Amino acid sequence: MWSRYYSVTSLDEALELLDQYQERARIVAGGTDIILELERGQRPDVDVLIDITRVSGLDEITLHDEHIHLGPLVTHNHIVGSSLVVERGLPLAQACWEVGAPQIRNRATIAGNLITASPANDTITPLMALDASVTLRSIDGERTVLLGEFYTGLRRSVIVADELLTDISFRALAANERGIFLKLGLRRAQAISVVDAAVVLTFEGETVTRAAIALGSVAPTIIRLPEAEAVLIGRTLTLETIREAAAIAANTPKPINDIRSTADYRTEMVRVLVSRALRTLAENQQGAHWPQEPAMLWGDNQGRANGELAQAFAHDDGQPIETTINGQAMTIHTGQEKTLLRFLRDDAHLSGTKEGCAEGECGACTVFLDGAAVMACMIPAPRAHGAAIVTVEGLRQNGHLHPIQSAFIEQGAVQCGYCTPGFLMAGAKLLEEHPQPTRAQIEQSITGNLCRCTGYYKIIEAFEEAAKKAL
Repeated sequence: MWSRYYSVTSLDEALELLDQYQERARIVAGGTDIILELERGQRPDVDVLIDITRVSGLDEITLHDEHIHLGPLVTHNHIVGSSLVVERGLPLAQACWEVGAPQIRNRATIAGNLITASPANDTITPLMALDASVTLRSIDGERTVLLGEFYTGLRRSVIVADELLTDISFRALAANERGIFLKLGLRRAQAISVVDAAVVLTFEGETVTRAAIALGSVAPTIIRLPEAEAVLIGRTLTLETIREAAAIAANTPKPINDIRSTADYRTEMVRVLVSRALRTLAENQQGAHWPQEPAMLWGDNQGRANGELAQAFAHDDGQPIETTINGQAMTIHTGQEKTLLRFLRDDAHLSGTKEGCAEGECGACTVFLDGAAVMACMIPAPRAHGAAIVTVEGLRQNGHLHPIQSAFIEQGAVQCGYCTPGFLMAGAKLLEEHPQPTRAQIEQSITGNLCRCTGYYKIIEAFEEAAKKAL
């Protein structure tokens, strides 16, 4: 899929490579978009990947001068787990919780979501409502661009080939501000938005003094609704005001018909979502449904980058991948051009990790990478260099099955067995994180795992039984 893969130890090294290869190169931060695009042949001109995941300090979330800053390696789960963002940037946290599943959120970065520039990418909408800006850096210097000026069309932005997004910044919500993100999808998890909306309001007493309404998945780019925003200024959120603003919002975009929805349905759902968001903000209930102690599946290190490299590597043919799999050090001289899934199966000869969809949808390929559960089909094999990986073969310890494995057998949760390794890996990580998980946490932990045989009742019962075994 690529001809050259570089693991760098600094941003300067990454920028030098971007300057050298220009349009041929792409940055790997999460890689959840670019790997799929390369697999599908959608990026025929890209053959160089530059991996920045070992560069320290790029996954930090900080508050400076009442602005929240996100580094380029901040993932969706980092946001979900950040009390700062939940308290002072709730719409972004809500959007991140809606993205993919735990295994995806452990890898996918906010920066990558912005750069992919899809109008259905959930995190762009709240950041647009929060008046975010991005900092772009090249070897010639850096510039800051308002997110509202960043996009030039469908999947197009002002970023140029030699630039790297190094910072995302937005003003932290003040005590007199409220915000919310709502999404309509076609299923409970891993859904692409049919419509999504973010609303941020500033109040003086009960009167709205400032308003921001952004919509996703209704136009070629994420859009703001200045006419609907203007209706709210100087008014209280009465039912009449809410109905008027929602009606104007529904009349603003001209959505398309596509596989997920008709244009007419999208128009009506814009009205519904904006109305629902404004009613919720009027009641000051925007955080009422935020999950408490959600299942993250990210390990003791909380998804932070580790395993820093002593030197940069060019993973060419013949450059060995030195890794640790299931506690055993391995040096493998092949597979540099593959995904981690195919590397594990073909080159490490560990066939327990299954290929179901190869698109990050089914979870059959779930493994632990440096302690966090990830989809192996969306990880480049060179990322295994210097890393610690656990596959389903590694759950058995000292000749004894892991409690989740025993529970699957006893509860009859093993059906055709194809999806079972992924469920076992999710369950093992959940029990590590929450030894006595709630039903909600169990369901959250398997949102990234699909079973095509039947319902999930036996699987959930096996999770509950495994928790009992751990007592």
